[in-house]
Amino acid sequence: MEKGQRIRVLIGKVGLDGHDRGAKVIAQALRDAGMEVIYTGLRQTPDQIVEAAIQEDVQIIGISILSGAHNYLLPRIIELLAREGAQDIQVIAGGVIPEDDKILLKEAGVAEIFGTGTSTVDIVKFIQGV
Repeated sequence: MEKGQRIRVLIGKVGLDGHDRGAKVIAQALRDAGMEVIYTGLRQTPDQIVEAAIQEDVQIIGISILSGAHNYLLPRIIELLAREGAQDIQVIAGGVIPEDDKILLKEAGVAEIFGTGTSTVDIVKFIQGV
């Protein structure tokens, strides 16, 4: 990314999870921090998330997930990014994810996982450091 270029982040909700208040709070916090944010809305598939991320030329995909399907959906997104030659797009996640699963997800390529209650300041700092 060139100096002075705004960070572009795609915020997505995958699977059947119908709760998006947290995703909207994060999206607004990232906008307030000067980032460009694309919010895909509810019930997206991993394919839709990856397609949108590539089309929008984002550096970060942020997935908010509360459904319990994180062990399938997050690695699938990383797999699809690799298939498309877009593994330079970092994937972060937030939501209800047990500690044991966080280890497995990071091994699968998730850059960072933010649990419920994480400060938006911490999320902004992480993204700015990527």
